[in-house]
Formats: sequence, C-alpha cells, structure tokens
Amino acid sequence: MKKIEIANVESLLNLNWDAFQPCYQELLAETINADTVQAWLADWTQVTEWCDEMFNRFYAGTTTNTADKLIAERFQDYMENFYPQWQSAEQALKQKLIASGLTVAGFDIQLRNMKADADLFCEANLPLLAEEQQLNNEHDKIIGAQTLTWDGQERTARQMELVLRDNDRETRRRGWEAQAQRQLQDREAINRQWKQYVDLRLKLAANAGKPDYRAYRWQFFKRFDYSPADCKAFHNAIAEVVVPAVARITERRKRALGIDNLRYYDVFVDVTGKPPLRPFTDAGDLIRKASSVFHHVSPHFGGYFDTMAQNGLLDLDNRKNKANGAYCTNFAHARLPFIFANAVGIHEDVEAVMHEGGHSFHAFESFKLPYFQQINDVPNEFAEVASMGMEKLTSPYLSEKFGGFYSQQDAARAMSEHLENDLRFWPYMAIVDAFQHWVYENPREGREPGNCDAKWAELEKRFRPEIDWSGYEDVMMTGWQRKDHIHQEPFYYVEYGLALLGAVQIWRNALEDQATAVARYRQALALGATAPLPQLFETAGAKLAFDAITLKDAVDLMEKKIAELDDWMA
Repeated sequence: MKKIEIANVESLLNLNWDAFQPCYQELLAETINADTVQAWLADWTQVTEWCDEMFNRFYAGTTTNTADKLIAERFQDYMENFYPQWQSAEQALKQKLIASGLTVAGFDIQLRNMKADADLFCEANLPLLAEEQQLNNEHDKIIGAQTLTWDGQERTARQMELVLRDNDRETRRRGWEAQAQRQLQDREAINRQWKQYVDLRLKLAANAGKPDYRAYRWQFFKRFDYSPADCKAFHNAIAEVVVPAVARITERRKRALGIDNLRYYDVFVDVTGKPPLRPFTDAGDLIRKASSVFHHVSPHFGGYFDTMAQNGLLDLDNRKNKANGAYCTNFAHARLPFIFANAVGIHEDVEAVMHEGGHSFHAFESFKLPYFQQINDVPNEFAEVASMGMEKLTSPYLSEKFGGFYSQQDAARAMSEHLENDLRFWPYMAIVDAFQHWVYENPREGREPGNCDAKWAELEKRFRPEIDWSGYEDVMMTGWQRKDHIHQEPFYYVEYGLALLGAVQIWRNALEDQATAVARYRQALALGATAPLPQLFETAGAKLAFDAITLKDAVDLMEKKIAELDDWMA
C-alpha cells in the first residue's frame, strides 16, 4: 500500500473520506496469506492510525473550548460524513481477516475482539453513534457553561471546589449551596437529554440484535472475564466491607471537626484545621513538580512526561468553556498521548495528573507494539490500574525533598486524605454502577428522570448513609445528573473500582519493595492488549477480584496506613 504522507495536524483535519477510501479499498482487495499477513496488518495500522488521530484531535479541540463553534461544526461533519464510512471500512477488513483463518503471533486477543466487533457491528447504528456523539457535545456545553459569581468573580463549578476546603463551615455551606443551585438550573435540560440518551441506546441494542443495552455495552467493552453478576457481587462486598470502614473514618472526622452530622461540604476539609493544601501556583508549576515526581518513580516515566510537555500535549488549567473532568487520549499516528485536566490548585489536581500520567505511560510503553489493535484494545479495567497504580507509586515522592509539592508534613497529610477519599470512592462507584444496571434492566422506568431521582436516593441511603442530606434532597437525588460517565460513557465506571483494588495491591507490593513493584507494573503496561485481563493484573502483581475477602485485605491496609500517618502528624 502506498504510504500516506500528511504534512501537519491541520492538513490532516482538512482531509475528507476520499483521501483514505482508496487505501481501504486496496487493503480489502489484497490477497493475504501466512507470508503476507504481517505486512498487511502493518499497512492497516498506518491508515487506521491517521483516521483515529483525526477523531481524537477533533475531540480534544471540542473539549478544550466548548464555545468554539467552528471546531464543533468540523467535528460534527467528521462524525456524520467521515466516521460512518471509516467504521464500515474497518469492519470490512476485520471480516476479511476473520474469514482468512490466519493467525499472527501476539494477535489472539485482537482476533477475539474483532469477532465480537463483527457480531456487534450494524450499519444502521453508524448514524446513531454519530447522533450520540453530538448529544455528548451538547451535554459538554451545558456543563461547561455552569459558572456563578463568588466573591465578585465568575467561577466554574470546578473552581468552586476550592471553597469545600475552606476551614470555615459557613463559607463551605454557602459556596456549596451556590454551586448546587447553579447546577440545578440545568436540571430540566439534562432531563430532556437523558430521555434522548436512553431512547437512542435502546435503538443501538435492538439494531445489533442484543437483548438489552447492557448486553450491547458489555460486548462493546469486550468484557469476557466477568459478568454483571460479578459487578453486583462487588457492590455487595463494598456494602459489607467498605461502608462500615467509611462510617469509622466519618466518626473520627466528625469528632475532629466538632460536628454532630456530616454534610457533603464537610467531606473534603482538612480535619486538623490547617489551611487547604496549595500544591502549586499555576499549570506551569504543576508540570514542573509532576515531572520531578515521575522521574523519581522511573526515569522512563519522567522522560515520557517531559516529551508531552515539550510538545504542548498537557492542557491542565481550568477555565470557562472547557469541558468537565480529566482524560488522556492518544494521537495514534504521532504515537503521543494528550492529557486534559481542570486544575484549580488543590490536591485532587495533583492526583488527576498522576492518574492521567499513568494512562499516558501505558500508551508510551504499548506504542512499542507493532499493530494498532494491540495498543488500542487494552481492557478498560487494566487501563485504570495503570492510572490508579501510578497514583500509588508516586506517593513516596510528593514532598519537596524530591522536587514535589509539599513539606514532609503536608505530604503525609495529602496521602492520608487520598486514602480516605479512595475509601469513600468505592461506595460512590457502587452507586454509579448499580444505578446504570437498574436503568438498563428497566429502561421504561429508567428513561424517566423522576424515577432516576428516586433510585439514586435509594442507592445513596445504602452506600453513603453517613452523609446528612436533610434539606438538600433535590441536590442529593439529582447526583446522577452530575456524573458525566452515566451520560457519555455508560457502564464505564466499575473499572475504577476494580482498578483501585488492583492499585492497592500494587501499592502493598511497593511498600515492601518499590523498585520491584515499579518494574512489574511497567512490564504489565508493555503488554498492551496482548494478554487477557486476569493475566494483565497478575503481571502487575495484583489479582482481579470481586469478593469481600480480597477487598477487606485492601481496606484493612488503607485504614492502618491512615492511622499511622495521622499519628505521625499529631
């Protein structure tokens, strides 16, 4: 196949499907056999990388500036006129390879995944997927425009999280209420979008011949190693093991703060009465300190991060008209990752960069594999082990001693808070995941926002009973509206809970031998998508698990470490 030459990013984004169609036609027409299949896969990788990079460049453009109408229009045009034809061409090549019966060393997982994709693929769904992406863009616009005036300045919802760290409880209350009221102003708009999302997803499942949307999504995510029943077992394990642990740390928090009931705005403030952690001054300072931390974990990781900084691939500061959240995506042909975040100067921003840094290092390590599918098809559950594992592996190096963010005392404080937040995360993850199982098991009920409010309230009472929501029932029951994954990445959330359990196991190994734990972690990253999910966990030194016993071992370690850190700081 003729090599595709594209001068720069802008020239890539100006191309239409006509530029790539001949390449796909040539690949489809070529006769392949055991002697030629590897070269054919290499050619396929080249053209796929360009098309995939187009998608991610457009996506990054729309999230970095949700008010940029031109990039939004170009992305919509791509989704309507390029993406469906590209996916059809990709499907034809998958079917060609499957029909050939050929095998390639290190490609068994990819062939399995291709067969799943072939079964799921449906031409009628391509315009629906484009419609879903447009709906995601509209959702981003709603969330990105959620600002309010605080202390005479316009603030984003993310910037208002700073107020939740204020030592004055009345200030926290006023700030949180102002933020919540601003978010509730979009309640009806998000409700209308929700019905569209659910209706659209039921069509996707029906067109693909699946019994329900969960089955469709399970196959989409290539979840061959666990089932919805395993997820529900994990929810039950969290209720049995983690909810009581959170109750114990909540009692300590209430005593330290001198309060009788825990409000949501009491969860994030430092219990010692010290000022909020201020780990960096601006995005540049965040990058410099993060680089030093990563270099101490491994020179390889530090070098990767520096490469991204030098190439303008770190968009970390929060601003108006920027999409919510944080992510890492890959520019496949350039073989470079891109990190997006919304840093406002709090410790959670440090965690976000460590987290997304783990994703980027996973990409760099797997870029060494020859074929696109070996890099791109990493199971989400292990992709999140890469990110959450990095949060844990960086924890010894957060102090100024290593060029990091804090004094020794504040580094211990940050670690204690991080572990507490991790414990609190598991019950929240269970709420998000259980909510989605309910929605798509009962789609007629689940498409109605009022029913969603009631279900979310029920799950809050089961998994977060320690939070007093009295007087704020509307805020509590609309929590499902404020979780982007529910709207934009359905069923992508249990991964974080499973990965956190894997990351804690890697951390346990690191407490005994940091160098060996880092080496095993890096070895697992380098496998990309060439091994099944349980093997990826095992290579990294962990176990894929859903049971209360494994979870309790992790929770006991975390509670013990919190107590040790708190005693050291006292």
